[in-house]
Amino acid sequence: MLVYAKLVGSVFFWGATWISGRILAQDMGPFSAALLRFVTASAFLLFWSWRVNGAFPALPRKDILPVAFLGLTGIFLYNAFFFTGLQTVPAGRAALIIASVPVIISIISALLLGERLTPGKIAGTLLSLTGASIVLSGGNPLKLFQGGLSHGDLMILGCVAAWTAYSVAGSRVMKRVNPLMAVTWSCILGTLMLVTPALTHGLLEDIGRASLVDWGNILFLGVVATGVAFTWYYAGIRAIGAARAGIFINLVPVFAIAMGYVILDEPVTSALLAGGAMVISGVYLANRPGAS
Repeated sequence: MLVYAKLVGSVFFWGATWISGRILAQDMGPFSAALLRFVTASAFLLFWSWRVNGAFPALPRKDILPVAFLGLTGIFLYNAFFFTGLQTVPAGRAALIIASVPVIISIISALLLGERLTPGKIAGTLLSLTGASIVLSGGNPLKLFQGGLSHGDLMILGCVAAWTAYSVAGSRVMKRVNPLMAVTWSCILGTLMLVTPALTHGLLEDIGRASLVDWGNILFLGVVATGVAFTWYYAGIRAIGAARAGIFINLVPVFAIAMGYVILDEPVTSALLAGGAMVISGVYLANRPGAS
């Protein structure tokens, strides 16, 4: 029972990142927010790695470049897009767009890694992408061809691209590197990449005017949503397997929409609900047992 509580807790925290990130994005620049988040996360993960392994994790030389790519895509690019997009895009809407990532990963894996696209995966992919277009367009996908996408929407789609690259590359890296070590070092290397752009985009000014609420959000994003949530999620994978644990990911946008409504007073439209249901159903259809 405890393992299921930890899995629900981890995806609850990940749903809350959209609310926390939305609040923080209103008060400081995207590079400042990303750097401060992952300085905190890196410190926590180093401590946790030391506690688990009895020593600080040493990364083999041959794995430095692959793990640096994970830092570039999953930390540097993803969070630059994440905080920039959340300056203008509601948290629940952004979370639903990101929910389409698993089907995008299926497509890229089929094209680049030779994985088979079954009828179930194809149907799930089409359903999820249709749902995402409904969310993006507010219920009329034809608007995407007429008016295009907003800058914020493009940034959130950048998150999709960055996380897809991180996931596809990470699936190969983590066959050789312990997942906790890979996550820890990708956080450290990605954090180092954020230092220069953060300094040149007002980091010191952002720190000087940060409120207690801002620091609370930074600690939440760094320690709870990154360190604790990933630790709990990996514990769930070890206990019940990746396939069963992965189903819980579908709860992330559900939590994000609910918290966005309660905390940020974000509207929950029929297009958001219908498109969101299609996204989540498509992800389940593409990844259910027997679909691969």
